[in-house]
Amino acid sequence: MRLTYTAVPQSEDGQGVMKAPSWFTQAQVIAMKDLRIEARTGEVTTTSGFFAMLVVVLASLSFHGGQAGERLVAAGTLWLTLAFAAVLSLSRTWQREREESAFVGLLAMRLSRSALFFGKFVGMCVFLAVVEALVLPLIGLFFSINLLEKGPGMVLIAVVATPGIAAAGTLFGSMTVRTRARDLVLSIVLFPLLSPTLLAAVVSTRELLGGMPMSELADYLLLMGLFDFIFIAGGLSLFGLLVEQ
Repeated sequence: MRLTYTAVPQSEDGQGVMKAPSWFTQAQVIAMKDLRIEARTGEVTTTSGFFAMLVVVLASLSFHGGQAGERLVAAGTLWLTLAFAAVLSLSRTWQREREESAFVGLLAMRLSRSALFFGKFVGMCVFLAVVEALVLPLIGLFFSINLLEKGPGMVLIAVVATPGIAAAGTLFGSMTVRTRARDLVLSIVLFPLLSPTLLAAVVSTRELLGGMPMSELADYLLLMGLFDFIFIAGGLSLFGLLVEQ
């Protein structure tokens, strides 16, 4: 898919002006660009996926506390794995934009900054969803969790928590494009911001694995949903200011 600018004639002098594509089309093009590159190279999902699986295996071999203890450890393992995998994915995604000044070229185009953010955000959500699809079965296998019983609840928690992680990472990942110590800067900025979402995700997953029904976890889901809204709205409004600096 390509961005197509349409010539629209003016009523007074008859000269045409170029009409930019719609906001949704711009966002779709940006998202498809990242997804097509990833489909061709597999860099982000392969690296992050292997890293996440390795962490899960090592954690399962390191902690021995009986079946109940392992299920409590599983919640922390799941979300720590996804948090670090997200940083790894973001680092590689924005490294692509840094190479050969690709991001400068995107900024030079007549693109809405909010559409650029949303397209990158959608792509990041897909990358994290792939990692989660790899990690959840391993969590069930190595920590003796019945995914037929607990899996739907864990998926629901992941669906609510992932947009906030992706939005915050996309917003502040743009700050690392022009910095050499991009991994360090991203980690320092991102992890404090993600603390409320990660804490709510860990506690809700722990309670779910401990036997609490999903109906009693609504407060945690609402908290994560609130931070999703804050990070997405903040990205749509602040992304342009960050990338123009």
